[in-house]
Amino acid sequence: MAGTMQGASRESLAAARARLDTLLSTATGEDPLAIGSQLFAVVDVLDAQAAVRAALTDPARSGDDKAQLATTLLGGKIDGAVLDLVGGVVRERWSRPRDLADALADLSVQAVATAAERRAVLDAVEDDLFRFGQIVTGAPQLRAALTDRAVPSAPKQRLVDDLLAGKASPEATLLLGRAVAHPRGRSLEDGLADLVREVAERRRRLTATVVAAVPLTQAQRERLAAVLSAQRGKQVHLNVVVDPEVVGGVKVTIDDEVVDGTMATRLDEARRRLAG
Repeated sequence: MAGTMQGASRESLAAARARLDTLLSTATGEDPLAIGSQLFAVVDVLDAQAAVRAALTDPARSGDDKAQLATTLLGGKIDGAVLDLVGGVVRERWSRPRDLADALADLSVQAVATAAERRAVLDAVEDDLFRFGQIVTGAPQLRAALTDRAVPSAPKQRLVDDLLAGKASPEATLLLGRAVAHPRGRSLEDGLADLVREVAERRRRLTATVVAAVPLTQAQRERLAAVLSAQRGKQVHLNVVVDPEVVGGVKVTIDDEVVDGTMATRLDEARRRLAG
């Protein structure tokens, strides 16, 4: 959702990310995972209270006034370093009250991704997010249980925790729990896709979804990733989906662009040319 920001909010988001990077690079003994979790808690407060969002983004209030209000509301509930970060973020100008919550949600994901990066498990986290989405897509009953609006957030969170116990990192578990229990108006699929993009952004890279009839060998993965990286000028991470209905070749989706090199597509193109 941060990608939809315009004008002042876009500039403020960039400043907020810089504040987070400063905190994560200079804080002594601060745990990025804990910072991300606490920022998510602030997002929940803002999502639940429209009046608070409005007050913290009111252009008629001074930055100091808004920071003091944040301290009054959140003091004692989050760590001092995180409170200072939030205070700096609310001092910025936001085009819409919703943008403040979206920005803090963005910072939450970036903090969790930093925790994974420091433990050298960022690739694994991204893979866990992608695989979870694939599993849910293929299990309608599970998807129904995870997306039922009549079910409160807490039971959904427990279900995710139970499903991932011993199978995923704390970082992936936190992010997946957020996508399920706190969708913030998005479908589960959109929420997971946003998370994959944001985690990939931490590494300044792109993510490509590759659909193939059979699993790719490690050598094939490396060659394809190298070609795509050279084309895009950025590191490209591959998420591979095996679809037995694909006939020859692969279908690559990257940055909303689809490159379909499957045999079925080439045959369809040949038929159209002959028919023309």
